[in-house]
Amino acid sequence: MRALDISVVGATGVVGTALIKLLEKSEIAVDRLRLFASSSGARQLKFRDQTYLVEALRDIRNIDDTKTDIAFFSAGGDVSAVWGPRFASQGALVIDNSNAFRMRPDVPLIVPQVNACSLTVRPPSGIVANPNCSTIQLVRALRPLIATFGVNQVLLTTYQAASGVGRRGINELEDGAEAWLKGSTRPAAESFPVSLAFNVIPQIGEISSEGVALEERKLVQESRKIFGMPRLQLTATCVRVPVKTCHSEAVYVEFDDHVRLEQVHELLANEPGVRLYADEIRDGYPTPRFLGGPAYVHVGRVRVNPENPRGLWMWVVADNVQVGAALNALLIAQLVIANNLMDET
Repeated sequence: MRALDISVVGATGVVGTALIKLLEKSEIAVDRLRLFASSSGARQLKFRDQTYLVEALRDIRNIDDTKTDIAFFSAGGDVSAVWGPRFASQGALVIDNSNAFRMRPDVPLIVPQVNACSLTVRPPSGIVANPNCSTIQLVRALRPLIATFGVNQVLLTTYQAASGVGRRGINELEDGAEAWLKGSTRPAAESFPVSLAFNVIPQIGEISSEGVALEERKLVQESRKIFGMPRLQLTATCVRVPVKTCHSEAVYVEFDDHVRLEQVHELLANEPGVRLYADEIRDGYPTPRFLGGPAYVHVGRVRVNPENPRGLWMWVVADNVQVGAALNALLIAQLVIANNLMDET
């Protein structure tokens, strides 16, 4: 495979910087790298022993400046909606981390460990969507179960970290915690509906007239699209918690028939990229603060419902910046390269 021209839009954000580090360690040959942010601020980043100036996206005046082989977007939906199609129109394959294109029928929504078969040809839109962070860890944990058993419904509650809204979310959590400890009764809240410090917030995204938050709709719609199961029964409550990084999910799966815990353990233990915490496999259970292995989806507290032998609980934790965003984007790029889609026109 030839060396590629690669652009990263949102290069200075939490996901963008994580992606650049992963790309640096990957085997992808890079001929030219361009880094973009909403404003450059004369910032420089290092990549493979070279220093690159972060350019301001708004300073692009010539459409030819958007020519590249792969463009990673991690700058939010508004930026992606405007600039993603511009890059794609000049021949770039856009890998987008926002919600701007996920449900478009001409845009594949890809988790390579789950539905790589949905990206065997280059999409006519020139865009591939990265799913929501909480969706990625969910479908990776569910994949071996859905592939083996008939699933009646999935119920879950998420416990999502401040980094889900980027660096500003982390900063607001830290500043709010410091203000609270110094006696402030109402620390400032801009990234969240109310202050997240020492708090939990049962709302992520705008709430519809039906009482469903945007994050909850994403989980349903995206999971259905990824699995190719438009009638999958899934419902969720999404909660923001005062954790810097790593999302957690309490997931309840009800199957069509009785389920054996031993078989579930075997399936999860053998699933690539999943770490199972169970008797004689790994002690304890995963928690966000002490999570090791940021490239894995961690699953613990796996148990059959004693009141319903068709029901199964599991606790799923993953690094939302790595597994839930940057790593998945890089794996999409590697899948594209492996399938020789870069040379398709």
